[in-house]
Amino acid sequence: MKRIIPVLLIKDGGLVKSIKFKDHKYVGDPINAVKIFNEKEVDEIVILDISATKENRPPDLNLIKEIAGEAFMPLAYGGGITTIEQVKDILFQGVEKIVFNKSALINEELIKETAKRFGSSSTVVSIDVKTNLFKKKYVYSDNGKKNTSLDVIEYAQKMEKLGAGEIFLNSIDRDGTYRGYDLELIKKVSNSVGIPVIACGGAKDEDDLVRAINEGGASASAAGSLFVYKGVHRAVLINYPDWNNIQAKIKLK
Repeated sequence: MKRIIPVLLIKDGGLVKSIKFKDHKYVGDPINAVKIFNEKEVDEIVILDISATKENRPPDLNLIKEIAGEAFMPLAYGGGITTIEQVKDILFQGVEKIVFNKSALINEELIKETAKRFGSSSTVVSIDVKTNLFKKKYVYSDNGKKNTSLDVIEYAQKMEKLGAGEIFLNSIDRDGTYRGYDLELIKKVSNSVGIPVIACGGAKDEDDLVRAINEGGASASAAGSLFVYKGVHRAVLINYPDWNNIQAKIKLK
């Protein structure tokens, strides 16, 4: 089953949007956003607390509990997770999946242990990809500020071997730009691993969501700006495409 997934970025408790992982703009309350997405019957939601990791603080369990209590759809959470106890606590709140980013880079054992104790289906590794000055794509960390010099394909394959059940592939270069997905990158990663790939970064319309799946080979298309903004003036208006329209365009494999 292919999926269309809204991605909600949280900073200091508020819902924000970014462009190329910078220029964060407050766009509302995450709880209200989840309530609206409930009404629109979304497939799944990814919640990323970008301030937790940056500030070296643990996940906000109270906020996670509140969001999970409102969400009628499967929920994935990432941000500030450094221990298996935190993983357990978050899953206990009603979250289905844990999204690891920086912690996957510095603590591979956490990925292995999460997959072993809670299953690969609950273990998602987020890979932030950026093109350097020499047009080479690498895995970046620290909100896109640090080049790890890791090859994207090799890293994705390594995470799969450690037990990750899904890859959340995010293009920093395309984030919030409405330039469309990096289909070449999505295709390369999707073809190199045997687990589902969620494509994120750059979606401008419904057709882009379909292309990431049909042409890129992604199992799911994720987006932030597309589902938060509406119109050329980027007015804040939570929206979600008609699933029947999407389904009619997706190639059945």
